[in-house]
Amino acid sequence: MRRSIFSRVFTGFFSFLNRFIDWHRLPRPLAILNLMALRTVLRHENLYDTSTPGTGTAGGESAGVEIPDFAVSFRTEDGSFNDLEHPEMGRTGERFARNFPLAHSFPETGERLMSPNPRDISNELLARQEFVPAEILNILAAAWIQFQTHDWFNHGRSKDEERLEIPLRPGDPWPEHPMKVLRTPPDPTRTAADKDLPPTFVNTESHWWDGSSVYGSDAKVAAGLRTFEDGRMKVQDGRLPLDPDTGLPSTGFNENWWVGLGLLHTLFTLEHNAICDRIRGVYSSWSDERVYQTAKLINSALMAKIHTVEWTTAILPNKVLQTGMSANWWGLAGQPVRTTWGRISKSEAISGIPGSERHHHGAPFALTEEFVTVYRLHPLIPDEVRVQAARDGSVIKDVDFKQLALRNAVSFFDEVPIVDAMYTMGVEHPGAMVLHNYPNFLRNLTLPDGEILDMAAVDILKDRERGIPRYNQFRRLLHMRPFKTFEQITPNRSWSAKLKEVYEGDIERIDPLVGMLSETPPAGFGFSDTAFRIFILMASRRIKSDRFFTDDYNPRVYTPEGMRWIAENDMSAVLLRHYPELAPALRGVTNAFAPWNRLPIGRKVARAPGHREVLAERRSTAGPVDSQVAP
Repeated sequence: MRRSIFSRVFTGFFSFLNRFIDWHRLPRPLAILNLMALRTVLRHENLYDTSTPGTGTAGGESAGVEIPDFAVSFRTEDGSFNDLEHPEMGRTGERFARNFPLAHSFPETGERLMSPNPRDISNELLARQEFVPAEILNILAAAWIQFQTHDWFNHGRSKDEERLEIPLRPGDPWPEHPMKVLRTPPDPTRTAADKDLPPTFVNTESHWWDGSSVYGSDAKVAAGLRTFEDGRMKVQDGRLPLDPDTGLPSTGFNENWWVGLGLLHTLFTLEHNAICDRIRGVYSSWSDERVYQTAKLINSALMAKIHTVEWTTAILPNKVLQTGMSANWWGLAGQPVRTTWGRISKSEAISGIPGSERHHHGAPFALTEEFVTVYRLHPLIPDEVRVQAARDGSVIKDVDFKQLALRNAVSFFDEVPIVDAMYTMGVEHPGAMVLHNYPNFLRNLTLPDGEILDMAAVDILKDRERGIPRYNQFRRLLHMRPFKTFEQITPNRSWSAKLKEVYEGDIERIDPLVGMLSETPPAGFGFSDTAFRIFILMASRRIKSDRFFTDDYNPRVYTPEGMRWIAENDMSAVLLRHYPELAPALRGVTNAFAPWNRLPIGRKVARAPGHREVLAERRSTAGPVDSQVAP
């Protein structure tokens, strides 16, 4: 990808400036420009294809593939044909890419793979000693990110005999010595031509942001979730039907299940059906298939918008970031200009990425292993939750997280109404992304098949196994200054001393997860600036590379009603549409992932505006989205 002289001067200026002052310490206008410069550099220098050499794409199947008529206008279940020139790009079963040069992506082996011991890191640096809440967020925010990562990536599960062994200290209470951890499944697509590549791994989900956690990533799963009437999906008495084989709700992705996921999967299945009703009301002659596929497009785009402009600004409540993420979707011209006049410029900076020209920035689109690493956000999960009633805030019961997880999450809703569970998720806090705050529930997790995992140790080991560089090298490869001393990483003397002890004085051995939980984030950030660098790049790439968010993000594909639905709705509107009883808790709350109003215990609160009033108020201030007639 060639860069203009202006681009090189622009990025060079901020690269020089950042030697002396970090972007987040600059005045807001300069900080916004600095982020644009950082993204430009990262797009140019931090996208690496892992395809078989000589193919140019992950599968090399571009030539001579017939494009089905259906795939021109709608998303396929497995993500194929998003890029019509390279139909395999981003589909299920394609390789994860890299954000770092492939020479830096080889896994650690031998003694170094276990040094320091992942179990020691779990015990000494990650284990929750006392719950540290993230008071800027609610637990719904923790549920949301897992809901989204299930849409984005999954490495799958190896055969039982393919395990790594973590040696344990004498007296460790773990039930099996050594601790055995399943290896990441090997890439079945590798050939002799890949001999010089580092190990590659495939994504069992579609790489695209396509709502696959709700809709499924293959045709059989997707079909099992549909009624085949009016485009709608199956819901029984306000809940998802159960899969008779697993006993868990039937949905696109139901692994690692807990109450928070149950709420969001149910909510956006109901939202799909509401969209279908709207589409059917306008286009009464449309087939079930056309209504379903159109509603899927609209619902997926709405989830992407909510994540971009709401979830992200909730966990990163920094004024520069709020401007930047809003600009990602609406452009620097702002939402009022975009909703009133549409795009006023081809520039993504001025009018936002949705509806701009698609661009892969020199590398076939795929999510990256480094992207998986920075979304290891397990400290968000609390170990205990106080369940409260939505009608008056009264305490129903206190539960530990085990009672909210896996099959217990199904029986939980037999005792607690969904609206009360949703209210609880809205008013209770998740954990903060810091050292010594990894949930102990996940450090002793028993899966339905009986396997026991220390997920903190697993997180450390998986990064090493998959060739993720250690923390300081991770920063260097992101064009950041490495730390020279443990004290520079964190001003907390107890933490820096423990880091030095566990890593035996070698700062270059710190693991990326540990380093990112240790460093002091920019003001208002819920996670580290190091993790944020990957986010700067990949958050916009997921939209910019996707045909259905760029070239085909228009009323012809989505319908004018669909474009309005996306523009006019946010997370609060979705919640109030399906659970209007939440209105008092959401009154005056500007971001549904920030803590809601706690109702006075024992006192009912006067009704707040419901979803119809909320939408009416928004429509009164928003102009037309686009009047182009739907097909």
